[in-house]
Amino acid sequence: MSSTRILSFLAIAVLAVAACTSGAAGPVGSSGGGSTAAGVTVGSASSPSFGTVLTGPNGMTLYTHAGDTATSSSCTGSCATTWPPLETKGQPTAGSGVTGELGTITRPDGTTQVTYRGLPLYYWQGDTKAGDTTGDGVEGFSIATVSASEPVPAASVAAPAPSSGGRYGY
Repeated sequence: MSSTRILSFLAIAVLAVAACTSGAAGPVGSSGGGSTAAGVTVGSASSPSFGTVLTGPNGMTLYTHAGDTATSSSCTGSCATTWPPLETKGQPTAGSGVTGELGTITRPDGTTQVTYRGLPLYYWQGDTKAGDTTGDGVEGFSIATVSASEPVPAASVAAPAPSSGGRYGY
């Protein structure tokens, strides 16, 4: 086989691998599609029940947890499997309709999680498609909404911290 053919084959292989890994939407909770050099883009969608809700780069609904603070997430371990954090590699950006302040926190595992109005954002494993809002009210989690008139969940004793035992698989 000539060196030109070998180089051509290698170039095609590299392009094929690059096409399979860049720009594709990642799994729920990943920062795959919608990522920019600056980080993930947080979007919004209209919900008949909740108004304007926040969405991840994959279009899935985002949630906040009442036990979280502006500097830490109470959802780790198996909780983070059930409620995957919205992670980013850089500063998140606001998509159309997102008016609140975006930020980040560093999780105990060293990853960077996106926050909105000071609260960490999560996906819910029970949502299977864009527009699903089935996690609202589950284990202290609430839909993350854009409306400033809606209260941001606050930590309280009534909202239990996610546990390792429960009916939702964590």
